[in-house]
Amino acid sequence: MTLSLARRADRFPDRTAVVDVSEERLYAPAETIHENRVSYAELAGMADRTAEHLAALGVESGDTVCLVTRNRVASLAVLFACRRLGATLAPISHWLTPVSVERPFDLLEPDLVVSEAAQRDLVRSIPFDRSVTLEELAESDRESVPDGSGHDRDSDAPLLCVHGDDGRPVVGYSTRTIEWNCISSAVAWGLSGRDTVPLVTPLSAADGLVRTALSALYVGATLLLDRAFDPGDTLAAIDTADATFLAGRNQALSDLTAEAAFSDTVDSLERAVVEGPMSDDVREQYREADVPVARAAGRLECPTAFSQPFATDVDASERTADEPGVGRPIPDCRARLIDEEGAVLEGESEGRLELSGPVVADGYVNAAGTDDENWDESADIQREECSDTDDRGRFEEGWFDTGDRFTRTANGVYLPR
Repeated sequence: MTLSLARRADRFPDRTAVVDVSEERLYAPAETIHENRVSYAELAGMADRTAEHLAALGVESGDTVCLVTRNRVASLAVLFACRRLGATLAPISHWLTPVSVERPFDLLEPDLVVSEAAQRDLVRSIPFDRSVTLEELAESDRESVPDGSGHDRDSDAPLLCVHGDDGRPVVGYSTRTIEWNCISSAVAWGLSGRDTVPLVTPLSAADGLVRTALSALYVGATLLLDRAFDPGDTLAAIDTADATFLAGRNQALSDLTAEAAFSDTVDSLERAVVEGPMSDDVREQYREADVPVARAAGRLECPTAFSQPFATDVDASERTADEPGVGRPIPDCRARLIDEEGAVLEGESEGRLELSGPVVADGYVNAAGTDDENWDESADIQREECSDTDDRGRFEEGWFDTGDRFTRTANGVYLPR
């Protein structure tokens, strides 16, 4: 099954794709949710209409569309609309400042900026004047888009570009890379169409969009979407919708346990995946609630590289879920350690981590943009453009050199140093 929303709509049109649980009122009481269900057929229809609106505004294959918004169903529609047009979507975090928001735009040079009205102040800081709000986009003219018109992608531009926490770096993901990430997540964590998945990470982040949201939609699951993460609202949504799978960063999963209602609202959860080290106290609360937790690790250039098994998946004598490491490479991700001279280290060792495989991003966006001439996967160009960022690695000869030091244990578990 390819990364096609239309195919999923054809297979199970009435299945719920997204439940928008955002409050209808800005100052609604805590733990108040609003259920707006969107089926796969309805989401596919939204994506088709969005593609027609974007086409009427002149967006075509090879163009870049930046999206500045909180979590919205419309964000997913814009992504699939860009796929249909052969364009690139670059979600921009609304947590950026008026200064840092300029960084991704300097690299991307978008053809159109789409934003929600609530981000008007941030949008005013963007050095770009061709923009529309989501409301204006929905009311604009429509231009017919032939089926499959952009699927062959006339340019080498990626489908998705995602930026780092401070606006840089910006990495690109092809349709194929996104699809492999969805497959690998499904295999590693047993995702299926019977799952209901709350989103506790922004859709502007690689782990929120690729690791969680798109992986859930890829297998036909139901995604619970809120404008922004709120622990009380998330627990209410988990309880109401009988959510089964939870994935997010340590801070969000820890915030959930700080709520008094935690133990009474997570009965339906079958497993959880956490990015980052989780404290013993927090992990114990999940244990007491019978929710096995697996630690995962990824980065901007590879949404998920490692994962521990869930505690119930292995014999106690082989259990790694309580070890300090981040686990073993997930399916379709290859990892290796190298020494300072670049020699590959074998067995139990310590060295610099390199990643490879179809789940790794396709490269950095250089300072000139993402079109055929400017989207360059050359390691030399990437290092030149990336010299202002200390934590950036490099893509070279089929491997991504993270620059991070790891230890690999005798049984193949990786531990960051």
